[in-house]
Order: sequence, then structure tokens, then C-alpha cells
Amino acid sequence: MRLWSALMLPAIILCPVAMGCGPGRGYGSRRRHNRKLTPLSYKQFIPNVAEKTLGASGKSESKINRNASRFKDLIPNYNPDIIFKDEEKSGADRLMTQRCKDKLNALAISVMNQWPGVRLRVTEGWDEDGHHSVESLHYEGRAVDITTSDRDRSKYGMLARLAVEAGFDWVYYESKAHIHCSVKSDHSMAAKTGGCFPGNASVLMEDGRRKRLSDLQPGDRVQTVDQGGDIIFSTFMTFLDWDPNAVKIFHVLETQDPPRRLLLTAAHLVFVADNFTLDLGQFRPTFASNVRVGQYMYVADNSSRRPAQVTGVLLRTDVGAYAPLTQHGTLVVNGVLASCFAAIDGHGLAQLAFTPFRLCYHLTSIFGGCQGSCPSRQEGVHWYSQLLYQLGRLLLSAEYFHPWGVAQG
Repeated sequence: MRLWSALMLPAIILCPVAMGCGPGRGYGSRRRHNRKLTPLSYKQFIPNVAEKTLGASGKSESKINRNASRFKDLIPNYNPDIIFKDEEKSGADRLMTQRCKDKLNALAISVMNQWPGVRLRVTEGWDEDGHHSVESLHYEGRAVDITTSDRDRSKYGMLARLAVEAGFDWVYYESKAHIHCSVKSDHSMAAKTGGCFPGNASVLMEDGRRKRLSDLQPGDRVQTVDQGGDIIFSTFMTFLDWDPNAVKIFHVLETQDPPRRLLLTAAHLVFVADNFTLDLGQFRPTFASNVRVGQYMYVADNSSRRPAQVTGVLLRTDVGAYAPLTQHGTLVVNGVLASCFAAIDGHGLAQLAFTPFRLCYHLTSIFGGCQGSCPSRQEGVHWYSQLLYQLGRLLLSAEYFHPWGVAQG
């Protein structure tokens, strides 16, 4: 299976050395199976919500014309594997946001793989002539209408499915003559995504002190819970994202018995169960944006641990974004068990992918002395995370990723 043979090859080679740090078969384990792609039906749209809602491409911001300051945000797409109709002869159909360009280029590859000799064709991109409805995302370079180069309408249902797999935020089999696709704005993606906690979140240290996440240093031993539910302490290695000036929208997950309040960004993984259970193996990693009132999170204090029902889910804007990485891939933040990982729906997969990184940290600690000397505060997303994310985008289907995407940096 290409998932294991390509993305995880380094981890598999080094797995016997560092498997002790993995999550095992308990919480965080997840097995996926290859699935057959099914074409969309005429007039079907995915996700099954309105285009300009939060769960899809989001509301329109403002129309972009050539004299607008935002015109510089539109990027021309000269991909030779895509045919642009360009009936206006102005190059407008080639102009789009970076996110739209990325998804379109990914779709172009899928089209050629699905139908050798056939290319992706764009019939409408950025609109500067007012041919669409008032708040159309075409005016912002966030929408494209597409067909295949052979204009074989029997392919359009599968073309729509491939667009979903390529990561477009909303796909609509709108017309017998084309498929409509759109994306979230680059600005909203930068504000809402990523996988982080705020800097004032705290963890329990092995010596009994509480420490702010933003103050962690390599070698610090922080509280977590093993797969059997026992409280342990894991070594903090580095930050996967560190940005003290970032303005983020955090999901606030609240419990009352006992009272806990965890803030984390939409794409970050936290462990939840649908029913009250003391078996930690029943808790599955879930994106913070998918947590609902009535579900249970796993909470811990100095000596005890137990499920706690979610009683409130709120949104709050805060400054600062920190994503700590521990040897075990988990940690207890503000008294709630959470994953160190985000963006990809697979805690166990991410932990395995970081096996080479953990090994390097371990060897450096032995031979070079890492505590206090390893860089843990390089601003932005860690290069190793960026590498894994880009590999994942090439090798994994869209279902693995948070639907809002990930802001890099």
C-alpha cells in the first residue's frame, strides 16, 4: 500500500529502535482501507452545505478588480497540463488565489491519471466582467468551472469526485456542461487553521510545577497518559509550530465535572468518546472542530484520571500559537489529554512518521546533550512537519486532511 511504502518508509526502517514511544494498539490507533471512488450525481454538492458557509468555502469578502489592492493576491496559473478556455482573451481565467491554484494543479494530475491522454479544462476562473451573481466567488479568484479536455460529459460525475479528493472546499455538479469548484479565502485559512494551543495553556511538570506551554524547553518532562490510562511523564522535544504573534481562532472545549477548559485550533487532534467509558482505548483522535457537546474527553490531574463530558463548545480569538511535540506524541494540557499532532486525521500515523525525528533527538541527547541547546523556538512551522505534510498531500486522499486545510507558517 503506497501509504506505508512511500510516506512511512523511513519510519518503518527505524521502527524497531523507537517503537516504544508509539501509541500502541490503544487510543490513537486507526486503520483505513482503500475505497472505490464514486461519481457525484447531477446537482449534488460536497460538502452538503451551502457554498458560502463555514463548513464549505466560507462567505465572500469583496469583489476584486484590476485596480484593487487585493489584485496582487491573484496568481496566474501557467500549468501546461491545464487548458484554459480564456474566451475573453485577457488571461482572466488563469488568475486565482494560491489555495485555488494548489487544488487545481492537484486535480490536473488526478485527471491525467484517471484518463490517460485527457487534460483538465477551465472554462471560467476569475471574473472581472460581472457575469455571475453578486457575491460569486469567481470575483475573488476562489472559484473555477471545469470540464475535461475531451468534453465527454459522461466523465463529469467522476471529475467532480476527483475535485473533492483534490481538496476543493466545495464541489458542485452544477450543470450538464461543467463542474463548479471553490475554496476558502487564503486570509481566512491563515486565521482559522493550523494545529496549536495558546501560549497561556499550561502543563504539569514531573517535579509537580505547572508551566506555560510557551516556556517549555527541550528535555522538560510533561504529564501525559499512556495507552492503559496510567499517568506518565514524557519528554518535550521541540515545537512543531511556534508563533507568539499569530492571531488564531481557537475552539474552546469546556467540561463541568470536573471543570476543564481546553483551547486549541480547529485542525488539532483531541481524544473523545461518544459515551462514558473508563477504557481509554475507546477514545479516538478527533479534530477539535468536530467535537460536540455530550461527547467525553479524557481529563487528568496530579494523580487521578477519568472521562469528563463536554458541556460547551465556543470560539475565541487569541494571540500566540504553540504546538509542542513530546516523545509519546501526547500531553495533558489544562488537564485534558490531547495529541501533539494536527491537520492529518491519524494520530497513530503521525506518531509513526515522527519515529526518525524521535530517534535523532534521542541520539543527540546521548552524544551531544540536547537539553537547553536544541532549537525549540524556530518561528513558524517546523521543517519536518512541512515535509511530512507535503508528502501526505501527494500520497494520501483528501479524507485524511482537515477540511479547512492547513496554514503553513
